[in-house]
Amino acid sequence: MASKVRLYVDQPLGKGQTVSLTKEQAHYLFGVMRLGAGAVLSLFDGQNGEWDAEVAEAGKKGGSLLCTEQTRPLQMPPDLWLLFAPIKKERTDFIVEKAVELGAGRIVPVQTEFTNSGRVKQDRLQAHAIEAAEQCGGTFVPEVAEMERLGRLLDTWPEGRRLMFCDETMLGAATALAGEARGPWAILIGPEGGFSEAERARLKALPYALPFSLGPRILRADTAAVAALTLWQSALGDWA
Repeated sequence: MASKVRLYVDQPLGKGQTVSLTKEQAHYLFGVMRLGAGAVLSLFDGQNGEWDAEVAEAGKKGGSLLCTEQTRPLQMPPDLWLLFAPIKKERTDFIVEKAVELGAGRIVPVQTEFTNSGRVKQDRLQAHAIEAAEQCGGTFVPEVAEMERLGRLLDTWPEGRRLMFCDETMLGAATALAGEARGPWAILIGPEGGFSEAERARLKALPYALPFSLGPRILRADTAAVAALTLWQSALGDWA
């Protein structure tokens, strides 16, 4: 029977490896989930797949686990970045969570001219990404990068990576993606106020950019992120 408890650990995993628990991890496993010595749970480290581990020592402020066998190899998501302009705290958390569940390989908050949120806490968003991977059964945890200005990001854009960005004047996303090749991609979701005219003009002029529309209705930024990821995955990702 598969373990109902999954835990990400920042330690390399392997057969016979002993894993020391932090105070917070020990509280979750032994105080919240009520596991005791001998209980089996699933561990992953984002690099070596998923492993069964047995509770060797359980304490209020710590403990240790013993890796016994690998249950799944590392499963990498598609080479897809999600770039988005941060919004309200809870909705930004939602975007990060759903990006992990939908298979984004890297998550990058971007500062645009009309971005309302001037600052994000990268470590808090990374923690949300870890929690999402624990919940959805993932074996890889995408990086949540520090927020970066859109212009600077485009100035250093990596060669060979395509970019989808929302433009309501273009064809629908499914039509726009027809005939496109798989490979490194990124999806850019703008702020609640939309892109500025200068930003829109620059994006349209980029040779690697693909404008797309998400339909006739105006979507909230968090809804747009989910919709765009879903469409890309169904056309070019590991759903296709």
